[in-house]
Amino acid sequence: MIDPIVSSLKIASSGLSAQSTRLRVVSENIANANTTGDVAGADPYQRKTVTFASELDRLTGADLVKVSDVGRDQTAFVVEHDPGNPAANADGYVKMPNVNMLVEMADMREANRSYEANLQVVKQAREIINMTIDLLRS
Repeated sequence: MIDPIVSSLKIASSGLSAQSTRLRVVSENIANANTTGDVAGADPYQRKTVTFASELDRLTGADLVKVSDVGRDQTAFVVEHDPGNPAANADGYVKMPNVNMLVEMADMREANRSYEANLQVVKQAREIINMTIDLLRS
């Protein structure tokens, strides 16, 4: 018989790992929101995206979440007129990263809340285990 508490711990820990990766990627995007190319006309930093997938844990029979891919956002780069920038082309235009700070902050908030929810599941499971041990001692 599979222990439901162990299953919930595995599910929550897979969620913690996935959301941790998502937070790291969002942080990279925010850190590189103004990173242009090194030479004139070069492409700037390209926003990264995280794709999740469901994975069956054969031991517990639980569906776990995992990061299936860290890809690149294919939306067009924003072009700004900045002739003094070393990455500017002959016409003075610079390709800027396709990072939208509003989207990144929303992603960060969602990932943070999901992380906290999974952490709460781990805390509750630990508390149930401790209560069970205390009952067995009595």
